[in-house]
Amino acid sequence: MNKAHLYNEFIKIMNKDNVLIDEPMKNHTSFKIGGPADIFLIPQTIDEVQAVIKICNQNDVSVFILGNGSNLLVSDKGMRTVVLKIGDNLNQVTFDGTKVTAEAGILLSRLSKRILKNNLTGFEFADGIPGSLGGAVTMNAGAYGGEMKDVVWSCKAVTQKGEMIELSKEQLDLGYRTSTIQKNNYIVLEVTLDLQVGTYEEIKSKINELTEKRTTKQPLNLPSAGSVFKRPPGFYAGKLIEDSNLKGYQIGGAQVSELHAGFIVNKGGATAEDVTNLIKHIQNTVKKNFGVLLETEVKMIGEA
Repeated sequence: MNKAHLYNEFIKIMNKDNVLIDEPMKNHTSFKIGGPADIFLIPQTIDEVQAVIKICNQNDVSVFILGNGSNLLVSDKGMRTVVLKIGDNLNQVTFDGTKVTAEAGILLSRLSKRILKNNLTGFEFADGIPGSLGGAVTMNAGAYGGEMKDVVWSCKAVTQKGEMIELSKEQLDLGYRTSTIQKNNYIVLEVTLDLQVGTYEEIKSKINELTEKRTTKQPLNLPSAGSVFKRPPGFYAGKLIEDSNLKGYQIGGAQVSELHAGFIVNKGGATAEDVTNLIKHIQNTVKKNFGVLLETEVKMIGEA
């Protein structure tokens, strides 16, 4: 990758303050872990996103799409690629009856508050998920019995060729932590949700109930990437890990949460290597004890 050449290309289409070289990824992940990205871009408009993709195509350079960085473990060596952050600057929301259309960078918590003000129900489950709307659709995020597939109506995205496409709910093929977006490495730009009319008091009460569950059962006071493992059929990952007496088990700065065994937390100075070694130890121990191989939900990226 010719960083100098690409830098000059990107500052033609974006404010140079939003084109960063060798930017530490630990500044952009909820784990607070990760080495430098060769080039880190923060587009301010959908047009800039399309322009970036076209430049990368012309220069045969790969692009990694970053949302809120809440489900990622980035290698200590960083990323030899262009990282495109679809952040909270792309956060416009419009309402049309029970349909809500929002840009992909808006945080789920912020969108939930806007939806609450408009007395619409069905999105309460997403209020406490620490991610962006685009990332949530890409991985069909869910919690407490709700998933994005329950509320998504359609989605506008950009292909790796820079072409704008619109996908219906059926075309998105939303499954357990997967989607057409993820499989084809599309970039979510805008999402339309289909909700129902509710009452402010009932919606607020449901959000408060789920918030209390999260704050009492999840380690929100320490950096983490959320649930580390997918739910194995017929089991709960956290229960298997806890029953293996691994709560509090620590390698370097990475620890199995003492509050919820399905989480790994950064106790301070944890490296990606610490987390990776801890994941392997958990997998080996649970396999030995229960014959179940835990698959990671956290996405591991970057230079090996």
